[in-house]
Amino acid sequence: MRADPTYINSLASALDLASGRVNSLTSELSSGVRINSLSDDPTGAAQSSLLSSTIAQVDSFVQAASTQTSRMQVADSTLGEVVSQLTSAISVSVQATNGTLNSSNVSSMMQQLTGIRDQLLSLANTSYQGQYLFGGSQGSAAPFTLDASTTPATVTYNGDTSVQSISTSTGQMIQTNLPGSTIFGSGSTGVFAALNQMIADLGSGASSSTLSADSSALSTSLNQVTTQRSVLDSSLNRLESASTYAQTQSAQLTAQQSNLIASDPAKIATQLSSTETQYQALLSVVSSVGKNDLFEYL
Repeated sequence: MRADPTYINSLASALDLASGRVNSLTSELSSGVRINSLSDDPTGAAQSSLLSSTIAQVDSFVQAASTQTSRMQVADSTLGEVVSQLTSAISVSVQATNGTLNSSNVSSMMQQLTGIRDQLLSLANTSYQGQYLFGGSQGSAAPFTLDASTTPATVTYNGDTSVQSISTSTGQMIQTNLPGSTIFGSGSTGVFAALNQMIADLGSGASSSTLSADSSALSTSLNQVTTQRSVLDSSLNRLESASTYAQTQSAQLTAQQSNLIASDPAKIATQLSSTETQYQALLSVVSSVGKNDLFEYL
């Protein structure tokens, strides 16, 4: 007697479902992941997708912050050397106010100050990874140029005053650069103007009072540099703190996502055992119905 086709169809469907369930549970137990597609858990899959997007944004900031931090550290180190050079220049300028200097003393001081100026010019034109640090947004060309044909010599700033910032993972804006003109001045103002004036006045035999005023101008320019450096240091500290926070946030979100999509090994093992038992039972029913009837139908 042939089995009822409806019964055979139902039995075949149940066997197919049980087989698929065994395969799915086996895969989940092996991988430790319960969500591999939207159909596994639509809500969980959506939450996981959102977490992935957030993690990607946070990691993108961490990477950008790392690049900017390195750049800012180089700028800070450069300004530290600028402070050192300017301090030396001020020391020389104070000596220059001594009215008993002879021509040899004056010549030596002019050479020292000229050497310091040239060193400062090199520092002001420092580049990092092919981009000048102190040109504002104009990173492809040297921001400062010297014209020694005038008396006093002049140093011109060729960059712009663009202040650049980075947005943290929490939306906070942090300044990442210092336009060169805010640090060194340009033309008749700032570090180079004070140095060039001091050199010119020494060469022309200016009075002690004039040289004293030049020395004061150098001290003022040093204060300008240290003030701007403190702005950079403050931004650098904030960026490093924001990056540390973002790295912690990324780790927490990753752990949250892992917990969301992870399977429960003990629970899955129990379900797998039960499903395998069901599958074997179905196979027994198939055997009792009659292989020929069932598989001819299939």
